[in-house]
Parts: sequence; C-alpha cells; structure tokens
Amino acid sequence: MSIKAQQQRLARLRRLERLRAIGHRQAMVAAGQAESTLAQLQNLAERTDTLAQGYAARTDASDGAALAHLGAFRAGLAQIARSTAGEIDTARRIADARAAEVAAAERRRAAVADRIAAEARLLARAQAQAGTPLGATRNREDPASETTPTPPSRDWHGS
Repeated sequence: MSIKAQQQRLARLRRLERLRAIGHRQAMVAAGQAESTLAQLQNLAERTDTLAQGYAARTDASDGAALAHLGAFRAGLAQIARSTAGEIDTARRIADARAAEVAAAERRRAAVADRIAAEARLLARAQAQAGTPLGATRNREDPASETTPTPPSRDWHGS
C-alpha cells in the first residue's frame, strides 16, 4: 500500500473516530435522561408511600361517608404506588439498556482509536523506509562531505 493510500486510510479512520465519539456522546445523553427519569419515578414512589402511610394512620372519620371517602382515597394511593413501581421497573430496564449502549459505543470508539494508532505506526514506518532524509547526511568515509556549521545569526536589532 502506498504512503498516499495509507494517509487517506488514516484520514478516513479519523473521520470514523469523530463519528464514533458523536455516537458515544449521544448514548451518554440518552443514558443520562433515562437515569433522570428513573430518579424522578423513585422520588414519586417515596412521596406516594409517605402520603399513603400518613392516610393509613388517620382515624378521624366522623361518619360512614367520610370513612368511605378515606378508604377510596387510600385505595387510589395504593393503585398509584403499584403503577409507579411498575414504571420504576420499566425505567430501570431502560436505564440499564442505555448504560449498555454507552459501554458498546465506548468500545466501538476505542476500537477505532486503536486502529488509528496502528495505522499511524504503519504510516510512520513506511515513511521512514521511504528514505526521505530529514537533514544533512554525513558520509563517514569521506571527510570532505562533512558540512561546516553555519555561524549563529545576529539578533533582530543588529548588535
């Protein structure tokens, strides 16, 4: 593979890494939203439970109608608590799935980063083997080929 082809491949891998990073960020946002929803539902369940316990302890019904209303209210709170518990289970499963998506997105991004590092090493090795000298070369067999150092330049104000 030519050096130019390797450079193009490296550029493609870098673009892919940027896409994977965007996917990872989006997965993290979704996971954060799922965790927030779960926390809100857990808070609602706690408040509903506190409210239900408060009404369960009440014995101040003055007549049968008030007692019937209190019983209906307690039953309504119990239904809300059961419904919220089911929603919490669903939200927990969703949050766990979002966390797994974040982990998978991170693995995909890391895999591309590893491929970039490997490709960059191959490209550097290919460029080194291409024999492009980076500076003046010295022939140790021929002393006349040695370069003489250039004198230091004067500073900008000429002193």
